Amino acid sequence: MPLSLRYAALAAFTLLSIMAAPIRAGTMDDIARQYVRLVLEYGTYEAGYVDAYYGPAAWEAEAQASQRPLAVLERDAHRLRLDTLGLAFPSDRVAQKRLYFMAAQLRAVEARIAMRRGREYSFAEEAELLFGVMPDLPALDSFGEVHARIARLVPGDGPLWQRIDAVSRQYEIPEAALGKVMRAAIARCRAATELYIDLPENERFTLEFVKDKPWSGYNYYQGDANSLIQVNTDLPVKISRAVDLGCHEGYPGHHTLNALLEARLVQGRGWPEFQVYPLFSPLSLIAEGTANAGIEMAFPGDAKTAFEAKVLYPLAELDPATATRFAELNEALAELTPARYTIADAYLAGRMSRAGAARAMQEIQLLSPEKAEQSLKFIDTYRSYIVNYGLGLDMVEAYIARQPGGQKAKWAAFERLISEPTLPGDLLE
Repeated sequence: MPLSLRYAALAAFTLLSIMAAPIRAGTMDDIARQYVRLVLEYGTYEAGYVDAYYGPAAWEAEAQASQRPLAVLERDAHRLRLDTLGLAFPSDRVAQKRLYFMAAQLRAVEARIAMRRGREYSFAEEAELLFGVMPDLPALDSFGEVHARIARLVPGDGPLWQRIDAVSRQYEIPEAALGKVMRAAIARCRAATELYIDLPENERFTLEFVKDKPWSGYNYYQGDANSLIQVNTDLPVKISRAVDLGCHEGYPGHHTLNALLEARLVQGRGWPEFQVYPLFSPLSLIAEGTANAGIEMAFPGDAKTAFEAKVLYPLAELDPATATRFAELNEALAELTPARYTIADAYLAGRMSRAGAARAMQEIQLLSPEKAEQSLKFIDTYRSYIVNYGLGLDMVEAYIARQPGGQKAKWAAFERLISEPTLPGDLLE
């Protein structure tokens, strides 16, 4: 069944559940406060599960002190989800989205606790329960046409991944230039975003360079429109990644999404559930999908390559005359992203060894051994979370493309996605 039909069926089931459930006592705010405390309490069992929290310190202290058994937390998540579905259906459009959002988030909390207790799901089942989508797993022998196009871009002898690696090494940002390149990229991402989105007046970020991480970049939202953006330098950072990281982690990506949710839903509407961000939840598909789609929003068409050639290549002391060639190679390599889902599915299920997965990443995704190892570390840590990047991007881009009007109207649609309670199903409308 195509993804859209799968999600449509799920959405229809959820709607029928809401219509059939009895009206319960209590309010959405009551449930929201219990949800926040539940997420914080489960977070004491799993490091990194709570991606951000900027609510009352007393709630966090209570969660740390409680440590109720996982079986109790799973039962509470299930009860709160039923309570949410039993609430009277609101008339306000955004409040309706809030109800759907809460039910889906609680479903993910329940599933994550079940996994912690030993429940096993397939890769696709896990992705559907946690993130609200069931990805297709393409056959690894279906990427021949893409490989052929890439081979024409990097002619020569030897394995294709080696030829790509040799070319890519020419585009590494020197360590001494990394700070100024990243700051210039982020500044341009911010300027492009501000043309269409009113950012909170006090928004700001701190940029750090770190090592020994399973990811290439991360945004740690601090609350009060403040982010800590970290860039991992375990491997050299390619010039093509500067804008990508600046948009993804900053503007109009994670920093912008979190700042708008705080300003408009927490402060503007008093909704406490947006003070906490459980990483393994449908919100992550929206966050990662919009963060990746935000690159094209900020730099439509050839604007990214033009900016890199004019500003970033000189800062990194690289040859701007080759910028277009490198951009074409990266665009083609991005088409291999879905292979990662199939490899991860086999690896996590034990059907493929770690060495076999690394080899498949080299042969199919055309990664270097170092990049394959970093990718496997990410999968070890985050499992099916990887679907949020590629599939999330595809869904957000398709949604934006369907919106009528020009660039201003498309930015308005993008802004709604990152400032309202948005679920993957909303991207199919």
